[in-house]
Amino acid sequence: MLRLPGPVYRQMVAHCIDGLPDEACGLLAGEPPSSQLSSPTTATKCYPTANAARSARLYEVDSRDLLRADRDAEQNGLALVGVFHSHTHTAAYPSPTDVAQAPDPAWHYVLVSLRDAEAVLRSYRIVEGNILEEPVVVLDH
Repeated sequence: MLRLPGPVYRQMVAHCIDGLPDEACGLLAGEPPSSQLSSPTTATKCYPTANAARSARLYEVDSRDLLRADRDAEQNGLALVGVFHSHTHTAAYPSPTDVAQAPDPAWHYVLVSLRDAEAVLRSYRIVEGNILEEPVVVLDH
C-alpha cells in the first residue's frame, strides 16, 4: 500500500499537468522501506524532476535531479521509495517500456493518466517483470 499525504498527491498531479504535452516525472521519498513488499509506505516528499527524454511517450528522470533528490532525502533521514510519471494519452498502467526500466522491486511505480478530463493516479510494484497493482490512500494532512 502507498499512502500519500494530500500535499504530495496534489504536487505530483500538478507537476504532471504542468509537463504537458510531454510526460512529466519525479521521485518520491519516505521512511526507509522495510524488506517486506507488503508493508505500507508513506511517501512524505515529492521531488518533481525534468523529463530528460522530453517526450510525450517516454520519460527519463534527469540524472542531476535524481542525485539532488537522493542527497536531500538522505539528509532528511528519508530514502527514495518510488518514481512517478504521467501517461498523456493512455491509462495509468505500466507500458512494456515502464516495466523494462523498473530498476528496483522495492520501489513504488506511480502513474498519473491525463487521458481523461480528470487525472487518474494508480501505483504498482514491478517485480521481475510482474506488475502488481497496490492500493493508494490519499491522507487528509
